[in-house]
Amino acid sequence: MTASPDTTTPASLWQHRDFRRYLTGQTASVAGSSVTTMALPVLAVLELDATAGQVALLAFLGQLPPALLALHAGALADRHSKRQQMITGDLVSAAALATVPLAAALGVLTLTQLMVVAAVQGAAGVLHDAAAISLLPQLVEKSLIQRSNSRIGSLFAIAATGGSNLGAALTALLGPARALLGDVASFLLSAWCTARIQTREASPARVEKRQLRTEIIEGLRYVHADHRLSVLTWVNATTSLALALLNTLWALYLLRVLGMSATVFGVVLGGGALGAAVGAFAAPAISRTYGPGPMMLGALTLTPLTQLPLLLASPGIGWQIAIGAALFVQLVCAGAAGTTQRSILQIITEYRMQARMQAVSTCLTSGARPLGALLAGGLGSWAGVRPALVVGACLLLVPVVVLALSPLRALREMPDPPPEPDDQGHTAEQPRPAPVANVPGPSPAAARREGSLEGGTS
Repeated sequence: MTASPDTTTPASLWQHRDFRRYLTGQTASVAGSSVTTMALPVLAVLELDATAGQVALLAFLGQLPPALLALHAGALADRHSKRQQMITGDLVSAAALATVPLAAALGVLTLTQLMVVAAVQGAAGVLHDAAAISLLPQLVEKSLIQRSNSRIGSLFAIAATGGSNLGAALTALLGPARALLGDVASFLLSAWCTARIQTREASPARVEKRQLRTEIIEGLRYVHADHRLSVLTWVNATTSLALALLNTLWALYLLRVLGMSATVFGVVLGGGALGAAVGAFAAPAISRTYGPGPMMLGALTLTPLTQLPLLLASPGIGWQIAIGAALFVQLVCAGAAGTTQRSILQIITEYRMQARMQAVSTCLTSGARPLGALLAGGLGSWAGVRPALVVGACLLLVPVVVLALSPLRALREMPDPPPEPDDQGHTAEQPRPAPVANVPGPSPAAARREGSLEGGTS
């Protein structure tokens, strides 16, 4: 049952206490995850002496659970309490990650343990994200979704920047293993803030108990039947394949081949992440000026060009600056295109299908990531790291072609939401969710760290 309609329009998104609680917890989690993104490769490469193949396997194991579990997690999120699912995911992630600094302190840390932790965190993360990202359309009116995603994406990108810089500082002061305690604390804060959300969740009415498999198939058919959903899903999946290949070898290439220090590596990540904030914040204005379709196509077209400094680089401060600048531009494109894509998907999807729609996208996107990681490991071991990066840059042309061949390339304004069916399945006037106002009501929280930071490295 969707939330009851209300005709009040809030003056500001920030007037909703539960929205602020949600956003506080998830922003802290984004910052903490950036600490891990910075510290974990340093731990594996510099302290445990991981090879290119082992780095690729570590990335593969972390990315495999979302590919296997996303559809199930999405169906569960449409059935049960999204907040409880989010809290469970956070607590499991915190417990798994805490074992790394503990093992390092005892002198028994191994690459095998890192791989197990990566797999557990991947499984817990997909449970959390399937519930979290599908909540935004229940929190704000669909006419406000792009603006909401813009603000959330900007704040998350700033948090990622701070987290990368914090990760560099903690790694320098405490070592990479103990630096991970920052991410442990962020998961606990996320769980606490989610638990403090007091508004009632909206749940779809079900006339009969159905098998989970039936609801998963319904979600797959729903996405396949709408060309807009299917095109944007494939754009995201092919982009993820290319970025997974690049991201798997990126840290190894910068730290070992180009001789970049851990501190500079963290600064490059943090400075580049500011581009995601700029892109997400500017997305609504750019979309209004040029249209969502041309804007997304332009951003996707520019992204492969941002890989050139990485491919041509040699050791030295000049190339380090060039790589950081290219990463900034890449994430401007990612922030703008990702915010717009996510908004379109949420606008055109019925409330009852939000989690399953997101799950289909997550399944294909996450499925592409371990494939990209394995491809990176094979190419890196056989041909070398730089040739493997060249292949990844070329693969970034595939999503450009996918979108260019779709009518979405000419989309000039955000689409209208579909009419929502009532409890008997009849189409009715679009219901409005609870308003974003500082009053109690049946509105849940918003979305988490998925999206504009896809491929948070170059």
